[in-house]
Amino acid sequence: MKDQFPVTKTDAEWKAELEPLTYHVMREHGTEPPFKNEYNRHKAKGIYFCRACGAALFSSESKFESGSGWPSFSAPIAESSVGREMDYRMGLVRVSIFCRRCGGHIGHVFPDGPRPTGERHCTNSAALKFIPASELQENS
Repeated sequence: MKDQFPVTKTDAEWKAELEPLTYHVMREHGTEPPFKNEYNRHKAKGIYFCRACGAALFSSESKFESGSGWPSFSAPIAESSVGREMDYRMGLVRVSIFCRRCGGHIGHVFPDGPRPTGERHCTNSAALKFIPASELQENS
C-alpha cells in the first residue's frame, strides 16, 4: 500500500511542477483520452521514466500494441519500480499501478497481456517521459 515515498511533495508543489493533465492523472488518479496520447503508437527504443520524479518505470522492450488506446507494457523495468493497489473508483474493481519513488498514479494492470507475464500494464502517456536509447547511451 502507498504510505511513504522517497520523493514527497505537498499538493501545491506537485500542482506547480506538473502540467495540468499530468497532475490530474498522477495525483488525482485521472485518465487521459485513449488513442489521442503521446505514447500509444510510439515505437522507438528506450526507457519510459516517471514524469513526476524521473524514476525508470518501463523499457520499450516490454511495450506492445494492446489495441486499448493507451501505452501498454508486459512488465515494469524492475518489480521494485512499480507498486500495485486495489482501485475501487468508478464502480469498478481494478488494480492501480503507481511509481514507488513518488507515489504517482501511472495506470492499471490487467491479466490479459502477452507471455511470459500475461499482464498488460495499461499506462497514461501523461505519467511517462520517454528517453531514447541513443540519449541514454550518450549519458552513461
